[in-house]
Amino acid sequence: ASGLVQAVMDRAHRVAPLEMSVLITGESGVGKERLARSIHRLSGRNCGPFVAIDCGSLPESLLESELFGHARGAFTGAHQDRPGLFESAAGGTVLLDEIAEMPLALQTRLLRVLQEREVRRVGENRPRKVDVRVLAATHRDLAERCRQKLFREDLLFRLRVVELRLPALRERPEDILPLARRMVEEAAARHRQPVLGISPEAERLLRSWGWPGNIRELENAMERAVALAAGSRIGPADLPEEMVRPRPVQAGSQRLEDVERAHILTVLAGQQHNQLRAAEVLGIGPSTLYRKLRRWRDEGLLPAELIPVRSQ
Repeated sequence: ASGLVQAVMDRAHRVAPLEMSVLITGESGVGKERLARSIHRLSGRNCGPFVAIDCGSLPESLLESELFGHARGAFTGAHQDRPGLFESAAGGTVLLDEIAEMPLALQTRLLRVLQEREVRRVGENRPRKVDVRVLAATHRDLAERCRQKLFREDLLFRLRVVELRLPALRERPEDILPLARRMVEEAAARHRQPVLGISPEAERLLRSWGWPGNIRELENAMERAVALAAGSRIGPADLPEEMVRPRPVQAGSQRLEDVERAHILTVLAGQQHNQLRAAEVLGIGPSTLYRKLRRWRDEGLLPAELIPVRSQ
């Protein structure tokens, strides 16, 4: 794994045995739930259940019942008492995925769970003690959500005792081929396909692709490639079409600078983010490339950590 990922995993190993809340951040598809499961396995709660729920996939009324449970007759269809997620995960770990999407009213109730370690089922007045560790994950900027009054600041402080940020795949291009090769090996074994590896040309395409869907997109691409491969090695024809033949941009649909930025980032990824080699491929001076990258970074058009600071 790259240094970026190894640093995250080292922190995860240190905090896993501790009874504290952890906030896992990163773009969609980077493996936030997988990291949460690793923390659970490394904790003293690993014999208990690991329960995950997507806070953005359910309407508020249903999410409330799923999280806190309900009493018989609390609402239409509540024919019997039912424990919620926090009670069901007793002795284990709860992952609140896409926590930024939780409605404000439920954020208040969640705060009480974290503070008092108790829940009240919908339709009940008496509290019930719960023993769970809470992990949360999101691809959004929670501090910005707080400024927009869409997320409680006190809840953010409770959840973000430790924050683990998983980098996007494009930020660690050295991981692309090792991950792809392992995924091919696993998919070939799973589907009993005689695929032994990836051709050099296909590897070049994998390195140059931007991977907007991150590890999830890479997994899907390798699963598909193993299924379609006619020989013992995955070739360009086995990869998703957009990687092999990018769709032409419709005239007038993008600004020139957007097209330029996308092309430069693609070349950078293909050169493992070596700015000197990328500048040579692009036919521009290294100082010109550096100025463009700094300006785009300062304008918030790409992650700051993606661009190394030039030595003076």
